[in-house]
Amino acid sequence: MSDIKFRATPVARFLSKQNNIDLSLLKGTGPKGRIQKEDVLNFKNFGILKISSLAKKIAEVEGIDLTKIVGTGVNGKILKEDVLDLLKNKDNTLKENEKKENQLEISAEKSYGEIEEIPMSMMRRTVAKRMSESYFTAPVFVANIEVDMTEVKKLRESIIEQLKEETGYKLTVTDIISLATVKSLIKHPYINCSLSKDGTKILLHKYVNLAMAVGLENGLLTPVVKNAEKMNLRELMISLKDLTKKAVEMKLESEDLEDSTFTVSNLGMFGIDSFAPIINQPNSAILGVSATVDKPVVVNGEIVVRPIMKLSITVDHRVVDGMEAAKFLNTLKNYLENPISILV
Repeated sequence: MSDIKFRATPVARFLSKQNNIDLSLLKGTGPKGRIQKEDVLNFKNFGILKISSLAKKIAEVEGIDLTKIVGTGVNGKILKEDVLDLLKNKDNTLKENEKKENQLEISAEKSYGEIEEIPMSMMRRTVAKRMSESYFTAPVFVANIEVDMTEVKKLRESIIEQLKEETGYKLTVTDIISLATVKSLIKHPYINCSLSKDGTKILLHKYVNLAMAVGLENGLLTPVVKNAEKMNLRELMISLKDLTKKAVEMKLESEDLEDSTFTVSNLGMFGIDSFAPIINQPNSAILGVSATVDKPVVVNGEIVVRPIMKLSITVDHRVVDGMEAAKFLNTLKNYLENPISILV
């Protein structure tokens, strides 16, 4: 590159040629940026212009090319402020570039069609936070089992009208499953436990506070029936219906959502044949109830069609072993295939 393009004193030009120094690398400290004798000598002796120790340290950390900085100190000395100004301009440039890239990405997305942004409701944010905490905290184990629901359907048909006349509520299969679940939890307390906050103790609950997942348009609520172990089918059905109604009408109190020991999530009404629900902390397990579907099965050596439902349980493996989860499912299966036993 020719030196003629740069303002420099004759002595500076002479010294630069004598020492084979490219004037384009120098920052002039004279009037209007004119390169002077001192600028050439400083470059020759130090390889760069004069710079304060703090400015040099910042430049090294940030990886800044000092030849791109015009010093504002005495005799063109590069100061801390000069380096920071360059960094500020660099950051602004990066932000502008990122903004342009984002705009390009949005434009690219819009080329496929419109995008609607829907703010997350407070309920949805709470659900997201709790589910994330549960998912990333507890190592889980999932087990499944199929249940013949023939006897449950018969029981429901035999008492549905009587209970409706007495309570005004219609008995559902979920009500019967809930009672069978409570009875099973009493027999398997480790499924009905929780982990202490410090993670050193297992808390075995001698009672069952049963939470029922209720899906709403804006999120999920889990109202809790307290001391469900003390209730018969009629009492449990009424409690579940009352809480579900309050949830749909958004009239639940804070205490209606607290202190659960176990949760039931039912997606059977949507035709789901199997799923693995996420644990509702601080519970150690959650039961997933799927759809009841007519299937051919072998009974007493013959193929018959029976209403079969699949149950799944997700357990916190820190507290519950797979064997305990399997035993619980088998007990629950037994109750549902012989439902008269839960009424005694």
